[in-house]
Amino acid sequence: MEIFKYILPAFIVMMTAYLLFDRMLSNEEKRRKFELTKKDRASFVPLQLRAYERLMLLLERSNPANMVLQVIRPGMSCMEFQSQLTDHIRKEFEHNYAQQLYVSDELWSAVKNTQDNLIKLINTTAIRFKADEPATQLAEQVIRIYAETEDNPTQIAIEILKTEVRNQFLR
Repeated sequence: MEIFKYILPAFIVMMTAYLLFDRMLSNEEKRRKFELTKKDRASFVPLQLRAYERLMLLLERSNPANMVLQVIRPGMSCMEFQSQLTDHIRKEFEHNYAQQLYVSDELWSAVKNTQDNLIKLINTTAIRFKADEPATQLAEQVIRIYAETEDNPTQIAIEILKTEVRNQFLR
């Protein structure tokens, strides 16, 4: 019984020290994780901003009026133009596939939808022309149809991109 007078206070002191030390270590671990997350975030933000910039450029360049100027050549036939234009779109989008790592799934889906709809527009418009007709006729039709589209996928994707950037960085 005499031994309990010494062991009980020592046990209480030891448990108190253990709990305080455990809490201190836990807080230190949380602080270190926060610091690492903060550093990771600081290095991630420039990559994310660059991805948004690249996707904005991609979407602006995917406007048929801009693409036609890059692709069309004198004496080009409708068939050649269709092929070159769809290849151009695919290459532009393939060049930017890695950007999906830095943006939301919603935005990437909108960007992908833009590509799919542009290719569909070109192919469905090209059906109306003979293969050897001048490319300028197909180009004019694609630009006209695109301009008349009220909810064109490019504008939708641009709006989603702008909203996402505002929500991420301008809160």
